[in-house]
Amino acid sequence: MPYHVTREGQTYGPYSLEDLQRYVASGNVLLTDLAKDDDATEWVPVAQILGVSAAPVAPPTAPGYVPAPVNPYLGPAASTFPDPPNLHWALVLVIAICTCGVFAVIWDFVQVLWVRRIEPGTKAFTYFLIYVVLSFINGGLSAGASAAVMAGHTAHRNPISFVIAIGVFVLVILYRFSMKNSIEQFYNTVEPIGLRLGPVMTFFFGGLYFQYHFNRINQIKQAARYGATRY
Repeated sequence: MPYHVTREGQTYGPYSLEDLQRYVASGNVLLTDLAKDDDATEWVPVAQILGVSAAPVAPPTAPGYVPAPVNPYLGPAASTFPDPPNLHWALVLVIAICTCGVFAVIWDFVQVLWVRRIEPGTKAFTYFLIYVVLSFINGGLSAGASAAVMAGHTAHRNPISFVIAIGVFVLVILYRFSMKNSIEQFYNTVEPIGLRLGPVMTFFFGGLYFQYHFNRINQIKQAARYGATRY
């Protein structure tokens, strides 16, 4: 049964019961946060849903004291999830060009692994592995046809290669948009910053587009940590 969580007027979710337990354990959801499922009419503390005791409420502060705003990148909860890969997107592009695209595939794998760490149930990892395997198979079939042409023979396109090429194209779309959904889910629930990724940029630029946003996110997190060390 999916649950929604609300804190300070912001609503997040939906989460499964297992998600709630995991986020409470990591500190990203508090036992005192309010939650409800789709059939409920009233919000109740997360502690009540999980059947545990909530932490005692802190005593009220002195009059005139205004607490500092909570930054999603500060505090112990921020360290429970790894930062995004932080190689500059322009450098990724240059190295990919110099390696004839090989590094682009390697860096996409690094990004997919990171997405799997923040969302273990993502399908992007599976789609990416199938994409790599089919790409190698299609490359082998194409190499055979190229060798035949270089030897002076007439090469006919293998129908299996044509089908595999279509499969590779479909899998690229699937793993990119699965990554998009996982990244948006994470940065709008666990570490909410209101991230929105465009479908057109995702389709055409994939890993480079994601890396551009990863660089921005890492800059925000580093600035927040630097500010925290000053006080």
